Amino acid sequence: MRDMALNETIQQLVGYCENRGLIEAEDRAWAYNTVLDCIWAKGPAPDEPWLLADAAAEPEGFDLDAALLTLGDASVENGAEDDTASGRDRIAMRVMGALMPRTSEVCRRFGESIAGGNARKATDDFYRTCCDAGYVRRAAISRNVKWETATEWGDLEITINLSKPEKDPREIAAAGAAKNDSEKYPACQLCIQNEGYPGRGAAADGGAHPARQNLRIVPIELAGERWGLQYSPYAYFNEHCIAMSATHRPMHIDRDALEHLLDFVELLPHYFIGSNADLPIVGGSILSHDHYQGGDHEFPMMRAEVADTFCMEGFPSVSCEVLRWPLSVLRLASCDRDQLLEAAVHVIDAWRAWTDESVGVRAFEADGLPHNTVTPVVRRRGEAFECYLALRCNVTSEENPLGDFHPHAQWHHIKRENIGLIEVMGLAILPARLVSELDAVAEHLLDHSLEALDDDPASAPHAAWARSVASAHPELDQNNATGILHEEVGKVFDHVLEDAGVFKWDKAGRAAQKRFTDSL
Repeated sequence: MRDMALNETIQQLVGYCENRGLIEAEDRAWAYNTVLDCIWAKGPAPDEPWLLADAAAEPEGFDLDAALLTLGDASVENGAEDDTASGRDRIAMRVMGALMPRTSEVCRRFGESIAGGNARKATDDFYRTCCDAGYVRRAAISRNVKWETATEWGDLEITINLSKPEKDPREIAAAGAAKNDSEKYPACQLCIQNEGYPGRGAAADGGAHPARQNLRIVPIELAGERWGLQYSPYAYFNEHCIAMSATHRPMHIDRDALEHLLDFVELLPHYFIGSNADLPIVGGSILSHDHYQGGDHEFPMMRAEVADTFCMEGFPSVSCEVLRWPLSVLRLASCDRDQLLEAAVHVIDAWRAWTDESVGVRAFEADGLPHNTVTPVVRRRGEAFECYLALRCNVTSEENPLGDFHPHAQWHHIKRENIGLIEVMGLAILPARLVSELDAVAEHLLDHSLEALDDDPASAPHAAWARSVASAHPELDQNNATGILHEEVGKVFDHVLEDAGVFKWDKAGRAAQKRFTDSL
């Protein structure tokens, strides 16, 4: 790499960090040389006028990702990292981790805002730092495909997730050849020990692990325990944050978990917080580490209409509602936090023991294996606390081996994965493969070559569905094909959520739901 290009890139990056408040003007020479050290370079020298200027200007239209990619290329040339996407990413995180405040400073600022009664400022400043330091991948997130689909339940939010990078074939091969019998450190990607971790490639002991030098975690206290607050690097919604236990322990939904959630919204009342369920099939992708997800977003479920109300003896200050939502969701609300907590625990305990074979709900196997749990979500509405309890059941059958209350096989071409917390609330997170596959479907439908749907590997999984779309939309043409396919994908997500509901919206399901709420 020519010295001139490297010199200019480093100076622009340092100017960007200075202008964003990640470093100070007095740090300029140190920051320039720190970048050189990160990429194993001994030069070139910075421009003297730039070094001595009162302020380092951030160039208009500065592209952080492009600058970091340039530095990654230089580091590979210098032998500092592997010639892979993750190798370059480790350099990028190393550079940004050095050019941002230490955790102690981030925590100090956060704590001062909280102590001053300004929780919004605390999260605004923290989130901005994480974005400016490149931990929250704003450019990658912006590539996600998003739209809304109108359904009888309201407008569902649909995303095709393109933000997470694809795996490099060389790294896949290295992972296959690696010996991964050593103890992994960190134990998982949610452990607080990830903060500042340099990352490792697929061939390393323990396997691949992303670099986290620019991760900052703010300690918070929930129910008297030490937890950490961070933001998600590949956010699915506004200010998508994660609260994780300081101890690597399994997920659990119980009184302690509800106290954690309530404490969280007392600390940050402008955020919602929720937990994936704690059982396989109906739980999230990481059940091994106790954690919650939250942020500043109102989901479709939160705007759902009220279908019915009910009362629970002993909890007079708690309003109890059945939401008109494809999953079976109860909403409890009260200004009395303690009574709301007791009411929610009562519902969870009752649901864990509930069996209604008429609708396929079974609390336990003969050997005691549990099937019932909830996906809880908590938020503040003024002085009131709201607790949403989505009833979940992970029974399987010969007809539905992946789960009776899981996306059924006819929808797997669009959505096969578990329905976790975010999707329970009406935001679909669909796989990146759908972009090219839907393009192939559109091409064959526009060519009126329905036979080709089965012959093309990209469209074959969608062939039967695509024919039904063509039949339902004779008006499909070049101008509206993408919109029609997106609408129909949204309808599939609607069906997926209906599959996950334990009490269906038919006569039998309504009667079964009432039997449960009457029992409370």
